[in-house]
Amino acid sequence: MSKAEPTEPLATGNAGIRCDFCGEVVASVRRVALDRDYERLLTPHKERYACSACSEQKEADRRRLAR
Repeated sequence: MSKAEPTEPLATGNAGIRCDFCGEVVASVRRVALDRDYERLLTPHKERYACSACSEQKEADRRRLAR
């Protein structure tokens, strides 16, 4: 199970936010954190944010691998 967390655009005018996966500058990004055995406060990690297209592709890949 996962939870999408849309982010608000940064206060940088109309420049947008860069997707950490494809590098495109978009109006908003998502961060998905997997629930099972993941403790975001204790697990060292680098936060990565994805545009809608990359987020949807990552979900499709996860579903395909889970089969």
